[in-house]
Amino acid sequence: MSTAVVVEAPGAHRLVPHEPRRPEPGEALVRVHAVGICGSDREVYQGNRPEGYVRYPLTPGHEWSGTVEAVGAGVPGALVGRKVVGEGFRNCQVCDRCHAGETTLCTDGYEETGFTQPGAMAATLTLPARLLHVLPDDADLTAAALLEPAACVAAAAVKARALPGERVGVVGTGTLGMFAVQFLKAGSPAELLVVGTRRDREELSRRFGASGFRTRDEELPGDLDVVIETAGSASAARTAASLLRRGGRLVLTGIPAPGADGLDPTDLVVRQLEVHTVFGAPPDAWAHTVRVFGAGLLDPLPLVTHELPLAGFTEAIELVGSGDPAVGKVLLRP
Repeated sequence: MSTAVVVEAPGAHRLVPHEPRRPEPGEALVRVHAVGICGSDREVYQGNRPEGYVRYPLTPGHEWSGTVEAVGAGVPGALVGRKVVGEGFRNCQVCDRCHAGETTLCTDGYEETGFTQPGAMAATLTLPARLLHVLPDDADLTAAALLEPAACVAAAAVKARALPGERVGVVGTGTLGMFAVQFLKAGSPAELLVVGTRRDREELSRRFGASGFRTRDEELPGDLDVVIETAGSASAARTAASLLRRGGRLVLTGIPAPGADGLDPTDLVVRQLEVHTVFGAPPDAWAHTVRVFGAGLLDPLPLVTHELPLAGFTEAIELVGSGDPAVGKVLLRP
């Protein structure tokens, strides 16, 4: 019998029998292959996700991959049997932001798979077919389960507009940081510096294309063209800005706790820095991610360190929050 994880309330979850929900018009039913766990899933379980950004009881899971098993009326039948990933934001498609393609800024209120709508920690997931992105037939679905965080970084890479031959940098060495290295490397930079807090991430950073690695307490350059910040620590934004030349471009993706060191407006104006931010991934970033993945320029698998069954949900949550350097991306396999 197939099962699903249900978080009843903060700190309380159970494994329940799962009955696939038949797709209604415009929907698709996906057989879940793997689902990733990130810090926000831990927030859901602990109960410290901001109000309005979670609805209990809930089946979590917003990073996933799978295969389409059935479609509802109005959905192309050719989708059945295809490997897919899917966007999480359930945007309205009619507000001005949605029409502009900025679906993560939908003005109709927040709805997202795995937070306010049933997620992928179950045998199947039924969702609007318009949110699906089709993968190549030979795609590795275990690797593809990491394309949601990759899409968030793709949004940053698109905004960074790094040109071939530019000197670029990444602040942060977690999953997002390692994806940022891969996206920037694909653009043929002259130099690619990674700045982190842990020396043990240097080998992986270089494997993904970094030409240099420094910890933030070492002497850092101040002449890079582009920097993508992924760390979300209290001082990460300032560190990232300090790496840039005058007129350089900064993209912030990390979300620090309130009260973090802000960017100095005098510094921004005098050095004429260009600052962008990313919250989630709009459709164009997802499409870009799937193309780059299909072209073999993204390699998510080295980031996966643990794979557990759904029954291992509690262990997986503990692993993600352990702070153990040996823990990378944790996947559940329904």
